[in-house]
Amino acid sequence: MAQQKVTNIKEIDKQKQLDEALGQIERQFGIGTVMRMGDRKNEKIPAISTGSLGLDLALGIGGLPKGRVVEIYGPESSGKTTLTLEVIAQCQKQGGTAAFIDAEHALDPIYAGKLGVNVEELLISQPDTGEQALEVTDIMVHSGGVDVLVIDSVAA
Repeated sequence: MAQQKVTNIKEIDKQKQLDEALGQIERQFGIGTVMRMGDRKNEKIPAISTGSLGLDLALGIGGLPKGRVVEIYGPESSGKTTLTLEVIAQCQKQGGTAAFIDAEHALDPIYAGKLGVNVEELLISQPDTGEQALEVTDIMVHSGGVDVLVIDSVAA
């Protein structure tokens, strides 16, 4: 019986410490910063198609999730830029706005057009420095007016 009381006291202290930590986090960052997964409804995540039915199915939500950062990683000439251009084309077909940060200064508008990108409507930036690329990205993201933003490419 004494062992059970000690365990219960430790559990109560542990829960109290957790509650205090969560309270501090909510005061500092706002309510909902940390929550239990069981408290959240399973919401359907909106997605933008990749243009590839197989990839959309494999991703489980029908494409790339909207409002999220997605890194596309792979060796040189493996199709990363082509995939992003396909996503841009799908976004534009849905009436969305897309931007392309061309850090390599290598975007081929003819190729992009052949993939279905409306190059006349595509916002493009060819920054001189990495810092400028990040600043342009930050401003565009915070504007809320861009549905897809591609940064091509991020050097290792």
